[in-house]
Amino acid sequence: MSVELSAVQDVEMFTASFSADQQRELAKRLTTFLSQYRHLSDSYIIVFLYISVLFSLQEFFTEDLWHTLPSSWQAVLQELSYPQIADLFLDATNEDRRYPSVWPLSLLAFRATAHALAFPRECRHEQGRVASSMKPEEFQENQSQSSLLGHIFRKHVKPKKQHEIRKLGMLVKQLCDQTDCNRVVDVGSGQGHLTRFLSFGLGLSVTAIEADHTLVTMASRFDGQLIWALAKENQKKNCSSQLPVSQSSPHHVARWVNPKAPWEAFIKQLRAAGCVSEGPPTPSGPSKKKLRGWKRQGRSHGVQTSPSHGSTHSDAHSQDSNKTESEEESSNENCCSCIQPVYQEDVNPEENSLQGYPDFVLTGLHACGDLSTTLLRHFVNCPHVRGITSVACCYMKITTKENPTPPGLVVPPVGGLGHESVPSEFGYPMSSWVRGLPGHQLSYKAREGACHAVEDYIRRLREESKLLRTHCYRAMLETFIRDARPDLRRAGIQTIKKAHLLPFTEYACLGLPRVGLPPDLPLDVERVEAMLKQQGRVVVYFSLALLLAPVVETLVLLDRMIYLQEKGVDSQLVPLFDPNFSPRNFVLVALKPCG
Repeated sequence: MSVELSAVQDVEMFTASFSADQQRELAKRLTTFLSQYRHLSDSYIIVFLYISVLFSLQEFFTEDLWHTLPSSWQAVLQELSYPQIADLFLDATNEDRRYPSVWPLSLLAFRATAHALAFPRECRHEQGRVASSMKPEEFQENQSQSSLLGHIFRKHVKPKKQHEIRKLGMLVKQLCDQTDCNRVVDVGSGQGHLTRFLSFGLGLSVTAIEADHTLVTMASRFDGQLIWALAKENQKKNCSSQLPVSQSSPHHVARWVNPKAPWEAFIKQLRAAGCVSEGPPTPSGPSKKKLRGWKRQGRSHGVQTSPSHGSTHSDAHSQDSNKTESEEESSNENCCSCIQPVYQEDVNPEENSLQGYPDFVLTGLHACGDLSTTLLRHFVNCPHVRGITSVACCYMKITTKENPTPPGLVVPPVGGLGHESVPSEFGYPMSSWVRGLPGHQLSYKAREGACHAVEDYIRRLREESKLLRTHCYRAMLETFIRDARPDLRRAGIQTIKKAHLLPFTEYACLGLPRVGLPPDLPLDVERVEAMLKQQGRVVVYFSLALLLAPVVETLVLLDRMIYLQEKGVDSQLVPLFDPNFSPRNFVLVALKPCG
């Protein structure tokens, strides 16, 4: 049974005529292609944070990765300039490719196949646009203020997030209109930016679930500031606000969403939210005195904080919460913390009948790792969820049969729900079809690579940015670390500020002590110079691996579409956000059949 997703009629989509057979055939082609080039997608890539995301092939020299390429490829690739790498390899929209030499057919086929198999990352009316540093049109007048989002929703919100909450919020509203459903559940709501726009801006009744108690408190405070700003505007205009305002503030619930718990447990969390007294939250900070007339009643109104059964919340836990894309965007624009599988009390589906619970639309903006797959399963299994908009991120934190506890995921305590040591259902693959395909496995390295921003890297290549030097530096440092300590492999060094402005010797002096080695460790000068001359090769090899990133992401998302199709639900994938601005820009949209 299927349902037409007319609620998203205003959004460009390339999967509208994507039949079930076509989905399965594409999955077969993807797994075949990725299996053939697994040595590239599995190259160990380290993510550094400095201004924006940088990448480094840590094992380029220690594993002699360059010579794993066909010799015919090496001959043409090592002569490419950085802009040529961007134009001839990574930019799928470039139609004016001018080759400095004759390329092997196998290399041309590799590039063409990678581009052909990956889902397009731009809407049709934006395709052909050259990747640049320009922000979306809504930021042309003011680089930090969206002209399409009301000013009360821009406070505390960075431009990237403004772009995302406006576009996703409008899509959620369309789904609500089509399903005649006014209730929304926002999972991994963070500081509540999307929640506020849905509630105060679009008039929806919203319950927001966030694992980090600190973020929930901030969300409540920001709600209060927005309410005061609306009241002040109305006083000035002596009329009602031009924006539709819901009858009550959003409900904020500080709880973990357990990926192993059944949908009944999820509804129980929402029922707890419904017991919270309604009313404007008491803000803190500069605007608190503006609301001194409001009577404070315990915690801020609209906030429900309930510790998980059998666990104690602490600062150590907060870093592994199931919040959405990092709210501390100054340090990380593209990633988020992962879900913490803290167990809740067992739920008896038969007690406290759930039949009377109202229907709602489920949404999650950059739900990390298994949180996004958990929401899809709740959508399929829970009769109260009418529709879903799912924006995923942090694919490397998805659980798989081969790696049930990937780095960043806290291992569940022994004796938890069901006394299982690993999840009974994994984040990938979700569908029976993909699970049955030979070579469907995706390593941690491949999934991590799928999180990288292709458009941002194209821009850096065309600018011939000095930041690219960091690639070579980290790979070089790895050789000297292993010379001194063969047992140290892929040691974490973290960000070295302004590394691209330092000579390698100074970079090494700062990096070596971070792995317990002396800063004055002798370095062979001739060897250093020889490796520095190979910087171009390092960048080329990384670009080859990066070319596979959208292909891996396509397989992960296609698997979810096929899973929904197997459950009798049609879905569509929308490149909703500008990929030059928001790298994880796909939204999976689905509505359940009526009746």
